[in-house]
Amino acid sequence: MSTWLITGCSSGLGRALAEAVLDAGHNAVITARTPETLSEIVSAHPDTALALPLDVRDHKQVLAVAQQAHEHFGDVDVLVNNAGHGYRAAVEEGEPDEVQELFETNFAGPVDLIKQVLPGMRRRRSGTIINISSIAGRMSNPGSGYYSATKAALEGMSYGLRMEVAPLGVRVVVVEPGAFRTDFSGRSLQQSATPIDDYAGTAGLRRKENDRTHGTQPGDPARAAQALITIAESADPPLRLLLGSDAVEVIRAELDRQRAEIDAWEHLSRSTDFPAEN
Repeated sequence: MSTWLITGCSSGLGRALAEAVLDAGHNAVITARTPETLSEIVSAHPDTALALPLDVRDHKQVLAVAQQAHEHFGDVDVLVNNAGHGYRAAVEEGEPDEVQELFETNFAGPVDLIKQVLPGMRRRRSGTIINISSIAGRMSNPGSGYYSATKAALEGMSYGLRMEVAPLGVRVVVVEPGAFRTDFSGRSLQQSATPIDDYAGTAGLRRKENDRTHGTQPGDPARAAQALITIAESADPPLRLLLGSDAVEVIRAELDRQRAEIDAWEHLSRSTDFPAEN
């Protein structure tokens, strides 16, 4: 039995993971901004589930969750930073306060939680941190520049963190889901209030009122939850784990495009070195 701390459990992947972890017999601290939404899960697992309020932007709540998790179950073995949301806007359309909130939720919040659980993991020389990113962390689409930026930041931080803590027995995994049948493209998706007509054919096509993908995504959250448990129990987890066949196809194509671009411009790239000394 291990102890998990999972953020963003009110719906979607977070809820599916909370249920799967508890069904597997583990302890789980499950969080949501409104923990009342988790009452059914706690009722089904009264001895192993602890539901707590958490807005990851609120440092005081982050500290409280870490303290209560330790008091209730002891040290956290697996941290899953899942809480987050999308944001659709052309870069020019993005509102500064909305962009700041996006970074606080998708990047600063996970960092805060990591810093609270790491001391215990370092002391025990064991633990797993799973950061839920997106295929948007390695590529982008019109209207998703800001969201991709938050996930790229999360991935860059995670890569450095993995190298820092691996010698201490702590593992870090970045999970990059494709499209899953959750509320991500529905209730959880935010967007700029005022569109600019010139972007109607690019970013505008992906605004909520024009997006027809919600409810048709290929990914199954329950299967994704099982995959995350498999990763947490793996002796040698990857740095990055793609989730979904669409994720594999999209990122493979993106890597091929990047390799082709490197090859096409290699001569110019190399031309900036100092001349080789004879």
